[in-house]
Amino acid sequence: MQVKERILREIEKIPEEYLNEVLDFLRYLESRTKEDTMETALLSESSLKKDWLRPEEDEAWKNL
Repeated sequence: MQVKERILREIEKIPEEYLNEVLDFLRYLESRTKEDTMETALLSESSLKKDWLRPEEDEAWKNL
């Protein structure tokens, strides 16, 4: 059984009054993933900047 299927089965068993908490937790996990992605992008920017600012890069992207 896949994890997603197991989670859905468990959700079916949860009393209605707890479902908002489950939803809040899922949204928290989603936002944390987005924050991690953004943090990685920001941290890599300084190391990639030296390549991005080369004339060859401008030439490669000018048609887009």
